[in-house]
Amino acid sequence: MSRTRSQARRCAVQALYQWQLTGADVAEVVAQIMEEKDAKKIDVSYFRGLLSGVVKQVDKIDALLTPALDRSVESLDPVELAIMRMGAYELQYNIEVPYRVVINEAVELAKTFGADQGHKYVNGVLDKLATTLRSAEFRQQKASK
Repeated sequence: MSRTRSQARRCAVQALYQWQLTGADVAEVVAQIMEEKDAKKIDVSYFRGLLSGVVKQVDKIDALLTPALDRSVESLDPVELAIMRMGAYELQYNIEVPYRVVINEAVELAKTFGADQGHKYVNGVLDKLATTLRSAEFRQQKASK
C-alpha cells in the first residue's frame, strides 16, 4: 500500500469535509490543502482525482450509499459522510484498487477523524456496497479461500 496514496486519501477526506461544510470552490480547497501539506508525501494526482470525482459524482455516490445506510445521507456525521463518499467513489470508479484496500483505508481514516465507533459504521456501509459494486471480486476472494 502506497503511503503517498494513503496521504492522498487523507487529504481528500479533509478537502471533502471542508467542501461539504462550506460549499467552497473545489479549486480553492485544493489550493489550501496543497499549501498546508508537503506535496512530496502525497500522490497529488490521486488526491485531485478523488476530490474532483466525488464532487462531480456526488449525487450518484449518495444514491449508491443510500441503500446501505440506516438513516438519511443528510443525518450522517459530516466526517463519516466524507469518508464514505470517497470510499464509494473508489469502489465504483477506481476498480484497479482492491475493495479490501478501499475499505481498510476508509476504516483507518474513520478511526483517526470520525466519532468514537464511527469506523464500525463506515466499515459496514462500505462492505455492503462492495458486495454489490465489486461482486465479481468478492466471489473471487471467497473462492480463493
